[in-house]
Amino acid sequence: MDPIVIKSLVSDVVTLTGEHLMLVGVSSAFAIAIGVGLGIAGTRRPALRNVSLSVANVLQTIPSVALFGFLLPVPLIGGIGKHTAILCLVLYSLLPILRNTIVGLTSVDRPVREAALAMGMTDGELLRLVELPLAAPTILAGVRIALVTNIGTAVIAAIIGGGGLGVLIFRGVESVDTLQILAGAIPAAAMALLADGLMSRLERKVSIR
Repeated sequence: MDPIVIKSLVSDVVTLTGEHLMLVGVSSAFAIAIGVGLGIAGTRRPALRNVSLSVANVLQTIPSVALFGFLLPVPLIGGIGKHTAILCLVLYSLLPILRNTIVGLTSVDRPVREAALAMGMTDGELLRLVELPLAAPTILAGVRIALVTNIGTAVIAAIIGGGGLGVLIFRGVESVDTLQILAGAIPAAAMALLADGLMSRLERKVSIR
């Protein structure tokens, strides 16, 4: 193959990998903040927990391509570009984080809570010093699932102008170019495996502590 073509492809891989990391990083940060926040609030307000879980479950059942398509015509938040892609990725990542946060916090033994309250802890101190540390492994498991899923789903962002490694994959499919498909798929797969390995290691460290 022409060295110029290979050089151009390598340059595209580097640039689009950076875009992919940006999409995943920003959307995951928002999803973690919203999911953990709603999960904590949901353990204090059962009505909010039921509503948030129902909405997140419905969002998860929508095919990712359809979710990207649904938001395109929505005023202000829709349209072509990275902002719509990030919003879709946030919505699609919420369920595992939200569910695991609620499960982790509600799984803390009642005697532990009662002992903490008997020591004079406020609700905020109980959450910060007792519940969150004990629930951390479960919450991190949800974050890991959401992060790995997010990396794969971000590939589809290319169809609405969101950039990322999906650009190479779709370009390769259109031109029946296996090399371009692999140039997009391999970094995305490597990114997902690396994220899964790092998060699994973090889970184990937190569990030991």
